[in-house]
Amino acid sequence: MNEACEFDLLCIGSGPAGQRAAVQASKLGKRAAIVEKGRILGGVCLDRGTIPSKTFREAVQAVSARTTRHGRANRSSPEARPTAVELFSQVSEVVERECEVIEHQLRRNDVTLFWGEASFRDPHSVRIDGERGSQMVTADKILIAVGTRPATPPGVPADGEVVITSDGVITLGQLPRSMAVVGAGVIGMEYASMFATLGIAVTLVEKRDRPLEFLDGEIVDELIHQMRKQNITFRFGEAVEQLMISDSPTRAGVMLLESGKRIVSDLIVFSAGRIGATDRLNLEAAGLRADARGRLKVDAGFRTEVPHIFAAGDVIGYPSLAATSSEQGRLAACSAFDVAAGPMATHFPIGIYSIPEISMVGATEEELTRDRVPYETGVARYREIARGQILGDDSGLFKMLFHREDHRLLGVHAIGSGATELIHIGQAVLALGGGLSYFLHTVFNYPTLAECYKVAALDAANKLAR
Repeated sequence: MNEACEFDLLCIGSGPAGQRAAVQASKLGKRAAIVEKGRILGGVCLDRGTIPSKTFREAVQAVSARTTRHGRANRSSPEARPTAVELFSQVSEVVERECEVIEHQLRRNDVTLFWGEASFRDPHSVRIDGERGSQMVTADKILIAVGTRPATPPGVPADGEVVITSDGVITLGQLPRSMAVVGAGVIGMEYASMFATLGIAVTLVEKRDRPLEFLDGEIVDELIHQMRKQNITFRFGEAVEQLMISDSPTRAGVMLLESGKRIVSDLIVFSAGRIGATDRLNLEAAGLRADARGRLKVDAGFRTEVPHIFAAGDVIGYPSLAATSSEQGRLAACSAFDVAAGPMATHFPIGIYSIPEISMVGATEEELTRDRVPYETGVARYREIARGQILGDDSGLFKMLFHREDHRLLGVHAIGSGATELIHIGQAVLALGGGLSYFLHTVFNYPTLAECYKVAALDAANKLAR
């Protein structure tokens, strides 16, 4: 440890990775600090990303439930739709409460907070430029957890009204009647499904032939099917050649695709990838270099090529989830101070908060087929489950994959109500090396969605018996 340094660990960024690393360092008896350049603690996750978008989703779901309950179609008429102000009103309340929780946790653990933009002056020194001027801070170990920012739209800059990035969705002053989403990644699919549920005509443009290729193919097919039922038009295998704003007869966004197609909509959401927010860190002064997308390369202990500098969270790339970023931050702090903490868990769940939501843990059918692993599937459909009937969800699908020879659980995949909560039972069994016999002999509460595990296990057992 360098006794001349003011802090043992300085975390650049207060998102999930920075928070968890600072708290872990403090619990190890180290002097920890966080520097945050945004307007609130929590980074993009709390300010413009995960929490605001999921809060908005709940508001959309509530509107959808009310219209369904009153006997109307899910797609409300434009006159019946709530305003953007009404839908986003709860976002600021939730963000404010979460920010208070984070600040209390950091102060309770004696983590020092600095507000401003950080940039390296040398491998152990960081300059912080804030509203009250600049100051220098030194640290023995440094964690870079600055997250990402959206890639910029081609041709015209985001104006916050007609052309926006995914970070700008929660600042919309009014709802459009039509919108186009560029990029069918996680964020693009989530927002496309949310706005379509409000009755907005959505066109989704994606240069790949399939979205969400890391998910199970059958689950993605079901998602696309349900999104098409919500009046979403997919343009797969299409790339944007030019993006413009037209002022006649009314202000609208115009996209010209390489295929010659022309798409006009009230709003264009550009969601084609994110870039590591490292460009203003002056990495060269620390002896570091980011890749073409602003990301940093780390080893299994989250150490960069400079031994005392670590990186965690979205800035290091896949899986770029808030939950995994938090654990990466904790492990990075343990690694920095030579505390044994084990490797990052391999069986982490992935949640996609589209409407309907998707979650998975473990291997997909495509991966098992590629690796020539013999497996059998067990399927349960929500329409067979009492809880699914109660929720009014007759399209949900739940699937487990078992090894054909030793019956070990290999993967769990779900689409439908509560999928992101339901997945955790399978995650636990997978991590503990369990398999088919556990689900066949376990009793689940009734009526619950957890009954899917029993039904799917019986389905797999029947197939294996043949």
